[in-house]
Amino acid sequence: MTYKYSPRYPLLPTDEHDEKLSWTVDVVRQLYNDRLNRFNEIPEAQGTLRQRVRKARDELPAMKDWWSDLNDVYSTVLQNGVMRIRDNKESLRALQREGYDVGELQWKAPRDFRSFTYNKKGFELDKKSGPDGYGELILKKVAGDTITVPIRLHRDLPAHESLQQLTIKQDATGEWFATFTIEAEMPPKPDVEAINPEDCVGIDLGILNYIADSDGRTVSRLDLTDERERLEREQRALSRKDHGSNNWENQRIRVADVHKRLTNKKDDFKHKLAHFYTTQYDAVFLEDLDVKGMLEGTGNARNKHEVGWRDLITVFEHHGEKNGCHVVTVDPEGTTKECASCGVVSEKPLWVREHACPTCGFTAGRDENAAYNVLARGSKELGVVHSERTPVETATAVSTDGGDASVRVDASRVVEAGSRALKEATVVAE
Repeated sequence: MTYKYSPRYPLLPTDEHDEKLSWTVDVVRQLYNDRLNRFNEIPEAQGTLRQRVRKARDELPAMKDWWSDLNDVYSTVLQNGVMRIRDNKESLRALQREGYDVGELQWKAPRDFRSFTYNKKGFELDKKSGPDGYGELILKKVAGDTITVPIRLHRDLPAHESLQQLTIKQDATGEWFATFTIEAEMPPKPDVEAINPEDCVGIDLGILNYIADSDGRTVSRLDLTDERERLEREQRALSRKDHGSNNWENQRIRVADVHKRLTNKKDDFKHKLAHFYTTQYDAVFLEDLDVKGMLEGTGNARNKHEVGWRDLITVFEHHGEKNGCHVVTVDPEGTTKECASCGVVSEKPLWVREHACPTCGFTAGRDENAAYNVLARGSKELGVVHSERTPVETATAVSTDGGDASVRVDASRVVEAGSRALKEATVVAE
């Protein structure tokens, strides 16, 4: 099996290159708007979404007779520009199926359309030209010319044959980037039956501790205080500029640059974490948090949004495919309140950071206890099991103090001896 990933590399265009790239982006944008209007004119009775988009795309050769600018742009770039209509419509339909109230596609303003895409042909990558860590990207039919743009190769790239697509994009700061879509062989994941439980890890996601795992590690949140303070200063300065003036545009770029630095730091942090765990373990278990619901709740929304749990889960899943590691999400309900040793549920307000079970006496950090529960649930869901002859201990059910009310457990729990949820040796049941 294969999987796709899309690394991004900075481009170093000259002023002339910048002008030609911007011209090409604008032509593709105008083509998108024109074909969107044509697509809307085609009755739904004349075909499916894809058929109607293809019909709008197939008119491109005839359009070149009266729209001469199209002759100066590579053909697959024009076709990909039209096919964005299909991709955007499918994205809207997916949101609609999830219950969102969505509208119709609108024309793209220049600030909303910043890229164009090649398919396999139309570009060449020369990794041997220039100093170490740099190369040259040759792009055909950019404003009618073939241009050679220096590219910074800060990570390895496979042979050109593996490059499926190339997207050239200008971000909000004005810098240009090349994003390659690469198809690679997916490394095999270990058979579930052969996975050693010691090669599995449960991860609790939090705010005070960004990550706490079942092997006792804790990772603190990124300290972005300086960046946030700078962002506030730059945004205040932007609010005092005349909108649309040269000073306003220069200040807008400064604000965009701070946003970019924040995003890059957070992305780098998440990818490094995911790479570590998916290369050190055969299976990684994470909480499947309802982030949308949590953000809609009261209190602490800024911190919840900034940590980016859902994005972290997506990054873990990507690295799991890339590194041959099982990444499984589990139901997070009760992982903090449930004792990892005996299963008794006890209420704990957020400010209580230690777990102390009133039934079996097991103690651990609040996040560490949750990580043990995530490990146990993930192992069960994936099918990783201990030996059938593993001795057990039992925990007798009692009621626990839950504040104004108590929680009663109706049946005794059975816990595998030797589990990493237990810090002390267990007594073998006879």
